[in-house]
Amino acid sequence: MTVVVTGAAGFIGMHVAERLLARGEEVVGVDVFTDYYDPRLKAARAARLEAQSGFRMVRIDIAEHEALRDVVRAAGAKRMVHLAAQAGVRYSLENPFAYERSNQAGHLAVLEACRHTPGFEHLVYASSSSVYGDRPRDGAAFREDDAAAEPVSLYAATKRSGELMSSSYAKLFGFPQTGLRFFTVYGPWGRPDMAYFSFTQKILAGQPIEVFGQGEMARDFTYIDDIVDGVLGALDNPPARGANRVLNIGGGRPEGLMEMIGTLERVLGREAQKNFKPMQPGDVRHTCADVSQLKAVTGYTPQIPIAEGLPRFVDWYRSFYGQRASV
Repeated sequence: MTVVVTGAAGFIGMHVAERLLARGEEVVGVDVFTDYYDPRLKAARAARLEAQSGFRMVRIDIAEHEALRDVVRAAGAKRMVHLAAQAGVRYSLENPFAYERSNQAGHLAVLEACRHTPGFEHLVYASSSSVYGDRPRDGAAFREDDAAAEPVSLYAATKRSGELMSSSYAKLFGFPQTGLRFFTVYGPWGRPDMAYFSFTQKILAGQPIEVFGQGEMARDFTYIDDIVDGVLGALDNPPARGANRVLNIGGGRPEGLMEMIGTLERVLGREAQKNFKPMQPGDVRHTCADVSQLKAVTGYTPQIPIAEGLPRFVDWYRSFYGQRASV
């Protein structure tokens, strides 16, 4: 059967599409190829997919709701993995309307496309751990029933808005939905705006890195292969008709920012020049996912610790860019 994957030229989208193809699915990828980060990386991901049998890329803006509806219906798709979004917290401070278009109008267009596709079976869409807001670092993992009413960034607010729109559409029109609250995803083919990626680039180039939050922040880093396991597990196990199920997807154990940097230094064989700075507006101090609900539904069990995942990323980075090439 055909699965539509939005954001297919993105980091998670490319990996999800590849895994679907590997198990014999037909995939229609949708992407608008924005220049939020290095377009060469998006083009390379798309070329990798387009070289594989069973894949077709459609270059449209998901907010163009009629065009998206036509793509889904023409493909005869009964399932969709919606990963397209305007990402990033800091970018939203200067480009807020990019988030309104992609994350709100785009999400609504996806819902309308599903609604108007006869026999549609399941929508899996990307939400974010950022919906939980900034909480004290008390060691407690974030649970799906925790309050998500005080987002500290526009990005977080738009992702929470998507969850609420999905809840409304599930009740009104019946098609099952699963929202996945992604915690920090990393690995080969990742996003250059992520800290582990930019730190690698700068350390190799002999440039100082900016360590925000005075190095006291922590993140639930989750390797991309584990993420794909969870996405496909959710896709294959839809909730009941009329339900919008929201699940955490993460590694289940936070890593301190300084521990992550130390791992990178060991892998790269170089010490980073560190400039410590206060937290930036819209950022949060720590994240940690309780993934027990996803495990109950899919058997999800993250396998790759950061000590193994970061070396895999560095190997890819050196292969793709060259050891000293800038992004």
